[in-house]
Amino acid sequence: AAKVSPEELLFFHATGILVKEGYGMTECTGLSFIHMGNDIKLGTVGKPISCIEYKLAPDGELMKKGPSIFKGYYKNPEATARTIINDWLMTEDIATVDKDGHVSIVDRKKDILITSGGKNIAPSLIENELKVSPYIKEAIVLGDGKKFVSALIQIDFENVGKWASNSQIAYTTFKSLSLIPQVITLIQEAVDTVNAKFSRVENIRKFLLLTKELDHDDDEMTATMKVRRATIYKKFAKEIESIYST
Repeated sequence: AAKVSPEELLFFHATGILVKEGYGMTECTGLSFIHMGNDIKLGTVGKPISCIEYKLAPDGELMKKGPSIFKGYYKNPEATARTIINDWLMTEDIATVDKDGHVSIVDRKKDILITSGGKNIAPSLIENELKVSPYIKEAIVLGDGKKFVSALIQIDFENVGKWASNSQIAYTTFKSLSLIPQVITLIQEAVDTVNAKFSRVENIRKFLLLTKELDHDDDEMTATMKVRRATIYKKFAKEIESIYST
């Protein structure tokens, strides 16, 4: 349901368990790309299964065709017409293909950020790298229409709590822990590590630690625990404004 970090896959491979990353959609009867045999390239979803034909649209959107593609949405011809164009399934996922023919899913098309300088930023790539840190549970990268990239970050309460206790730093609640200067410095170090992996325009120049844990009951997460970006932008509008107003 989400991209797996190459570091996690590398861990399993190092133990002799060759975990493979794949890609598919309900609209194409599940799996459509996966690593074949020992042709495994971490950070990609491999190559298409035998019945799938694919290509990239001019904007990078992945398009698929084949007998496993669905006929359309039940009693919704309008949605079907938007999704299947000239027999091609429009996935709404931006992808790239390397020289060996391995496909990488960059991000959802609707989630791509375009800065005020016209730079396209794939937030999920940066967010996944941030969440590699044991101290970061969730991250929402911001910057659409803005001069720079920023982020809202939710700490991992258990791991940061253990770190604080070992450092003899007192706290009582999730909020109090998130507001401690030493914790902010701890997260800054994680952000700096991630920034070093990306181009300067993709670097997180400012971030804000959330003082509450994101929750499905508050409509901040989906049932599969994915962040609802639209809800976050609305509920934390003041916090986002504070990032860009200083």
